[in-house]
This record gives sequence, C-alpha cells and structure tokens, in this order.
Amino acid sequence: MNNPILDEEEIPNEESWFEHYAFNVDKGQEPMRIDKWLMHRIANASRSKIQAGIEAGSVLVNDKVIKSNYKVRGLDNIRVVMSEPPRDTEVYPENIPLNVCYEDSDILIINKEAGMVVHPGCNNYSGTLVNALVYHFGNLPQQNENHRPGLVHRIDKDTTGLLVVGKNEFALSFLGKQFFDHSIDRKYYALVWGEPKEEKGTIRGYLNRDPADRRKSKHYTDPEMGKEAITHYKIIEKFYFLTLVECVLETGRTHQIRAHFSAMGHPLLSDEMYGGCEIRKGTSLPKFKNFIQNCFTIMPRQALHAKELGFIHPTTREYVFFNSEIPQDFQTVLDKLRVYVKANLGELQRD
Repeated sequence: MNNPILDEEEIPNEESWFEHYAFNVDKGQEPMRIDKWLMHRIANASRSKIQAGIEAGSVLVNDKVIKSNYKVRGLDNIRVVMSEPPRDTEVYPENIPLNVCYEDSDILIINKEAGMVVHPGCNNYSGTLVNALVYHFGNLPQQNENHRPGLVHRIDKDTTGLLVVGKNEFALSFLGKQFFDHSIDRKYYALVWGEPKEEKGTIRGYLNRDPADRRKSKHYTDPEMGKEAITHYKIIEKFYFLTLVECVLETGRTHQIRAHFSAMGHPLLSDEMYGGCEIRKGTSLPKFKNFIQNCFTIMPRQALHAKELGFIHPTTREYVFFNSEIPQDFQTVLDKLRVYVKANLGELQRD
C-alpha cells in the first residue's frame, strides 16, 4: 500500500526523543532497588530498558551515576534520560539499499542519501530508513517501538550524510545520553546565499515552530519563545554570491542550520522552504541567472551535508570518528562555481 510521505518538518527534533524525568523520593520510602522503583513511575518502561539506561550512565541519584542494584532511599533526587514511551505501531521491513560506512556488534554508521525520510510518521509507514533497517538488520533494540529501531538522531529528508544507529539496548542508551548532553561531535557543510560578515562565529537563539507555517522553524531572541539553539560556523570557501560554510552543532533542533542561516539573511541554496530557491545575491553578468537556474536543476534540494560524526563508542569507551565525502550533486555545484568564478573574476570583483 502506498502512503503519502510525511514532510520531515512534522517530525520532532532529536532531543525530544529522549525524556528527562526528575523524581524526589518521599522521606518515608523504604529501601528498594532503583530499577524496580523506576518501573512503577515511568510508563511503558521495561526493567531491561531501565537497566540498560543505568549501565549507560543515564540514571543519576543525587547527581551521581549509580549501579542497577542501588537501593532508593528517602529524599533521594533521581534524574533519568530515557527514550520516549513506545507506541503500538508496527514497522514493516522493506528491501531498500543502504550505504553502510561502518558496522560492529554495537553500532552502525550510515551515509544517508537525499530523498529518504529517516523514520515513519503519521500516514508515512513505508520507504523510510527505519523500514530499511528492520529489513537489513532485523532485531534492533525495541526501546524504540515508537517507530525508530536503533535511531538516536535524524537528518532531514533532503539532507545527506552520516547517521549512527544503536544495535542493542545498551548502545542505544549510551549514545542517547551523549546526544542529550550535547557531547556528540557533528559537522555539516552548507552552501549559503551571500557572505556572512564574520569569517567564523556562533549563531545563538531560540527555535520554535513558525506560527505562520508549522512545517518551519522560526528563530527568536526571546528565551520564552523557544528552545535554545546554538550553531558554530566558519567560512570554508567564498564564491562572491554564495559561500561554503562549515557548521558545528552544539544543539540539535529541527532545521537548526536551515533556520539559523535564513534568519541571518543567508538561506541555504535550493532550500525552498526557507527562501533559498530565490536569487538572493546577484551580479551584473548577463548569464548569471541561467547559471543559478542550472545549479538549482543539478541540486534541487537544500545544500546541506552531515559530513563528520564523532562520539565515545559504547563498548570500547574510545572516541570514534567518521567522515563522509560530499555527495555528487553538491560537489558538481561546487565545481561549477569554481569554474564560473575563475572565468568571471574581474567582473565579480567590480560588482
């Protein structure tokens, strides 16, 4: 059965996939194993899921990591980072090719192609990365029966690049805690209109749904209006009317890079939702418009690629790092830009 594709803009940001519970234990509480105590207070949380979270360091008592045999006592302060309660929706396996960069018994690194939605949503139960994962790798940890076997983060449908998948309960909890703590290293390449004033900088603000278009995120300066979003960037290469920038995410909000650069007046090339399909910076060259239209044709999607990913491995506890090549459509546009700028350097410098 064919189902309409849910726009990825309706998917919550990755940080909402993990709930932050806080409990203050009653003064008269009798000693009880913490895994058993939490089972009665977190809906749909199995004992194995709670134990995996404890082992991964996602459960703190009085701000200290504890073991699963810890006994809760009166006046303890307990904080938990755990995935959302599962939903009763079945994910069907589909034989969809995947570009696997690395795999071991704990993790899987995938280089996602443009056009693939990461996980199912309302009225979108097929053709997603999750459908492919269930087919190719079978029994991924089911703390994410909420449509997300193995996933701790996502990238937008038309963004390319690296994703990490947890292959067991412990790995998923361990990785999820790093995302929640913002300790995962993520680097993106984006091609934006115009040229940022500073060679490098930090974009800070608060993102929330745009009330005029709930598919979009909107940048606010008022902390009461949204969740904090921080993007660090530096310029990699200038093309006079476009600029290649490197972005490092400190937080992981929906459309963070796209919304941040749009708010700066530098939307991503070909990002229709945020104004990147309009010519935002022109030149007097007679064939400039045709050149840009050709770039739109080559890459009819936002110019954004998740290039690097680094984190602490769940089992070895060593830092692991992965790098991906810029995809062909993005690279073709960059190559054409270099040729175009070189051929018209004099005119561009006078504009």
